[in-house]
Amino acid sequence: MSSRKYFGTDGVRGLVGKAPISPEFVMKLGWAAGKVLATSGTKKVMIGKDTRISGYMLESALEAGFSAAGIDIGLMGPMPTPAVAYLTKTFRAEAGIVISASHNPYYDNGIKFFSNDGEKLPDDIELAIEKMIDEPLDCVESAKLGKAVRINDAAGRYIEFCKSNFPSALSLQGLKVVVDCANGATYHIAPNVFRELGATVIEYATTPNGTNINDECGATSMANISRLVVEQSADLGIALDGDGDRLMMVDHLGNVVDGDELIFVIARAAQQRGELTGGVVGTLMSNMGLELALEQLDIPFERAKVGDRYVMEKLKANDWQLGAENSGHIINLNCTSTGDGIVAALNVLQAIQESGKNLFTLRQGMQKLPQVLVNVRFVEGSDPLSDAAVQQQVKVVEQELAGRGRVLLRKSGTEPLVRVMVEGPDQHEVRTLAESIADKVREV
Repeated sequence: MSSRKYFGTDGVRGLVGKAPISPEFVMKLGWAAGKVLATSGTKKVMIGKDTRISGYMLESALEAGFSAAGIDIGLMGPMPTPAVAYLTKTFRAEAGIVISASHNPYYDNGIKFFSNDGEKLPDDIELAIEKMIDEPLDCVESAKLGKAVRINDAAGRYIEFCKSNFPSALSLQGLKVVVDCANGATYHIAPNVFRELGATVIEYATTPNGTNINDECGATSMANISRLVVEQSADLGIALDGDGDRLMMVDHLGNVVDGDELIFVIARAAQQRGELTGGVVGTLMSNMGLELALEQLDIPFERAKVGDRYVMEKLKANDWQLGAENSGHIINLNCTSTGDGIVAALNVLQAIQESGKNLFTLRQGMQKLPQVLVNVRFVEGSDPLSDAAVQQQVKVVEQELAGRGRVLLRKSGTEPLVRVMVEGPDQHEVRTLAESIADKVREV
C-alpha cells in the first residue's frame, strides 16, 4: 500500500492550530474529500463532533470545504463516533465525518471518516483524498454549492438504536450504576440510555465546557469512578472515553474491568446463548489470560495489530463477530459496524441480567497475567525502536522471561509515544523489566 502523508490509523490527528489540524488544512481536507466522494454516489455527508472547544472551528472549516465541492452536509453537533457511523447509514449519506481526538487532551483534535456502510474508509479512498489535497482548490458554481442542515433529532435516534441492542424481555430495573461520560460526546446520551432501560443512574463528567474532556475522567482515568462506585454503593460503573467508542467498567468493589475481561464476559455469554459465531479477535496487547480463558471454553482466539482498524480487518477475514482491545475498544458486529462503548456496556449488562451474577463474579472466569505498560514520549521524526541499545535491552528481557511472558514495543498510532509492554507471571519482575527497557528509550 502506498505510504500515507496525512492519514494515520485513525484519520488525521494533531495539535489544534498546527498543520494538519488548522482551519486552512481542514477546509482543504473537506473539499478534497468532497471532490472524491462526489464521483461515487449521493452528494451528502454527515458531520459529528465531540465536545472540544476547537470543534466549532473545525466543523465550520469542514462545512466550507464540502460546500465548495458541491456536497450537502448534515450537522449533528456533539455526537459519539459510533453514532456518526450508525446515522451515516440511516441517512443514506456517502460518508460520515467525526471531529474528535478520542481519548487525547482537549488541545488535540482530529478528523476521521466513515464510509456509507458505517465502517472506516477503504484505503484507496483515503489515498485518493490525500492525492486531491495537493490539487489547487476550486469551487463549484453558486447554484451547485452544498447546503448545510442541522439534524435536530440525531441524539434521540441514536438513543433508540442503543436501546434496541438490549433484549426487550430484560430490564435494568434494580441496578444502580455510575456513568462516566468523560465530559465528552456521550454526555447527553449515555445516561439516558441506561436510565430509560430502568437503571438508577449516577452521572459523572457530564458537564463539558470545551476543555475538560478526558480530564481526570473517562475510560483513560478510572480512579474517580472507582471511588464513586464504592461511595454510592453502586452495582457497577460504566466509563466511556471522549468520543464514546471505548469502554471500561468497574465492579461493585471498585475494581477496574478492562477490555480483555469485558470481551471475555460478552463472548462467554454469547456462547451460552448459542449465538457465538467463530472466535474472538484481540491484539498484540491483549493479556495472555484472555487467550487461556477462551481456550478453556474452546473459543478460538487470534491477535491483530494494535488498532480497531486491524481488529476489524481480521474479524472480516475470519467471518467472526467479536473483537476487542484491552484499552476498551469492543466490536460486536452482530450489533454495530464499529466499536461502540454504550452498546458494549449493554452487552455486558445483558450477561449480568441473564446470569443473575454480578460483574465481580463474571470476570472471575478469566485470570489476567501481570502486564505493565510504560508510555515514553519521544521527539517526532526520531525512531527509538531502531536504536541498538533499545534492541539489545529487549533481547535481555526476552531471555530473562524465557517463554514465561511477552515483550512488545510499538509506536502509538495517534501520539508521539513508544509503548513498552512486558507481561509475565510476577508483577514486580514485570515492572522492573519494563522500566529497564523504558529507560533505554528515554536515553534515546
